[in-house]
Amino acid sequence: MARIRGRHAARRVATTAAGHRRRGGLRSARYRRGLGGTAVAAVVMAALTASQAPGVELAGDGGADRPGSTGDRTPGDDEYATELPPLESPHPPGASEPGGSEDTSGIPASVLAAYKKAARSLASRTPGCGLRWELLAGIGKVESGHARGGAVDKDGTTLRPILGPVLNGKGFAHIKDTDGGRWDSDTTYDRAVGPLQFIPSTWDRWGADGNGDGRKDPNNIHDAALAAGAYLCADGRDLSSSAGLDRAVLSYNNSSDYLRTVLAWFEYYRKGTHPVPDRDLPVLPTTPGLGESGGGSSPGGGRGSADPADDKPGEPNKPGKPEKPGGDGKPGNGDDGDGKPGDGDDGDGKPSPEPTGPHAIERVGAGKFTAVAGEDFAGHPVVKVETAKGKGVKGVRVRFEVRGETEAAFEGGARSATVTTDAQGNATAPALGAGDRTGSFTVRATVPGKKLGSVDFAASVTAPQADTLARTSEVALEADRGGKFAQAVEVKATRKGKAVANTTLTAAFGDDAEEAGPYFGKDEQGTPVRRLADLKTDAEGVVALPELFAGDRPGTYTLTLTAEGGATVQVKVTVKG
Repeated sequence: MARIRGRHAARRVATTAAGHRRRGGLRSARYRRGLGGTAVAAVVMAALTASQAPGVELAGDGGADRPGSTGDRTPGDDEYATELPPLESPHPPGASEPGGSEDTSGIPASVLAAYKKAARSLASRTPGCGLRWELLAGIGKVESGHARGGAVDKDGTTLRPILGPVLNGKGFAHIKDTDGGRWDSDTTYDRAVGPLQFIPSTWDRWGADGNGDGRKDPNNIHDAALAAGAYLCADGRDLSSSAGLDRAVLSYNNSSDYLRTVLAWFEYYRKGTHPVPDRDLPVLPTTPGLGESGGGSSPGGGRGSADPADDKPGEPNKPGKPEKPGGDGKPGNGDDGDGKPGDGDDGDGKPSPEPTGPHAIERVGAGKFTAVAGEDFAGHPVVKVETAKGKGVKGVRVRFEVRGETEAAFEGGARSATVTTDAQGNATAPALGAGDRTGSFTVRATVPGKKLGSVDFAASVTAPQADTLARTSEVALEADRGGKFAQAVEVKATRKGKAVANTTLTAAFGDDAEEAGPYFGKDEQGTPVRRLADLKTDAEGVVALPELFAGDRPGTYTLTLTAEGGATVQVKVTVKG
C-alpha cells in the first residue's frame, strides 16, 4: 500500500496539529516491526517534504523484492491505504466544487453493485449480523481502492492481478506457499490476492461464489465481497452494535489504526455516495490499500488490476477467533502483537483456527409435516447450528416453539421445548402431538440469545381416516324377492382400533345388481338407487345405511363400502326366490 508520505501525509500532519478529528499516523500493525523515535522523525520529515507517495510495482513485477528499487518495502511502511475521507459530508454528483468531496464519494458502478449484492445476500442468510454494504465499501477502499477504480471485466473479475508482496518474512509475515501458486503465481511463498486481498489459505476456507457462475475466485469482486461479508459476520457477530462492528473490522486486521481508517470511510459512505463509471479514476480515492479474506477461481492469482500504490505488502487476516478490539497485532496474519512479523500461525506451527461460535441456523431434512388428529407427528423438525464455514457447533441450546391456532403440543401440553445440539450441531425437536383440532400451524426454531434468525417448519393436522371398516353384526342379510331386508346394513370405522367419527363413506352394489338387484329406495324419477355417497359416521364411528330392498332377481349380491382414506368392507346380501 502507499506509504504515508507526500501530500497525504503532510495533510495528515497538518490536520492532526489543527486538532481535527481526522486521525493520522495510521500504521499497519499487521506488517510493521515498529519504528524507533529517530525513524518516526524521519517519516514525519519525509511526509513534510516529499511530493508524492512512492510507486508500488505492478502485479507480476518483482521490483518490490529488489533492495533499493522504488517498490522496495522496508519494515514500518504503511501497507494499507491511510487516506481519510474529507471532513465535510459528501454531496451528490455536480453539487460540489472541483476537488471537493465529490472526488472521494464516488464508487465504481460494478464494484458498488457487488458490495450491495453481497450485503443483500447475507441479510437473508445471517439476518442477525446487520452487515451494511457501506462497511464492505470502506474495506474495499482501504484494501484496493475499489479494485483500482473498478478495473474489472463484465463479470467483475479484475483485469490484471492485484497481488500483495511476497510473504517471505523479510519485513512481512512468513507464509510458505499453500496453493501451489494457483492464485498468486508463487510456488514458494503466499501473497495476498484480489480486490479484498485474501491470502490463498484464507480463501480456501472462506471463498464464495457471489455471481453464480459456479466458481469461487478471489479476483472477482462479487465473490470476494460475499466472502468478506461472511467473514465479517462470523462467530454470530452483530454489526449493528459498536462493539460487534469493531470486533468484525479488527478480525480483518487487528490494528486500531486500521479500524479507525475503515470506520472513517464507512461513516463517510453512509452519509452519501454515488456510482461512477468503472475505471473513471479522477473521481476515485487516490490511495489504495491492503488485503483481507475473500473468494477465488482462476489460476495464477487472478486477472485483477494492479497499479502503483496498489500492491500491499502484507498478508490479509487469517480467519481466527477475533481478538479484543484495540489489539495491536493481527492474529495469524504475520504480526505477533509486538510489531514483529510472525509466521502466520498461532505460535505452535498450526494454522489459526476457524471461528467456532454459532454463525447460522439451518434446516435439516423435511420442512413440512402432517399428522392425523389425535395422534403424534411421525417426523421431527431438525435444525443444524453451524459456524460460518458450515461446521456443526455442539452444545448450543435451540428452542422449538409451536405457533398458530392449534391444539398441537409437545409432551405435557407444552407449546415450546428447548434441546441442545449434538456433536454434529444438530438439534431435534421432541415428539409433537397433533391434538384433535385440524388445520395448519408452524414450528419455529431459534437460538436464544443469538441473532441467527429462525427456521420455520410447516405442519398440518388432518381429520382421522379409518384404516378398518367392519359390520357391527354377523347376522346374515337375507330377503325374499320383491321384499325388503329386515336388518339394515351397519358398519363401524376405526383407526388403530379407535372409532373414527365424522368420516365419509360411500356404498355401492356391483354391476351384477343393475336393473333387477337390491337397491336403496328410488329417486324422484322412480329409478332404483344402488349407490350412496357422503355417508357420515357418528361419534362412535358407526354408520347405518337406509332401508334395503331385495329387487326382483334372486341371487347373492356384493355391497362394497369405502371410507375416506381407502379402507373398505364388502357385505354379502342374498335375495331368495
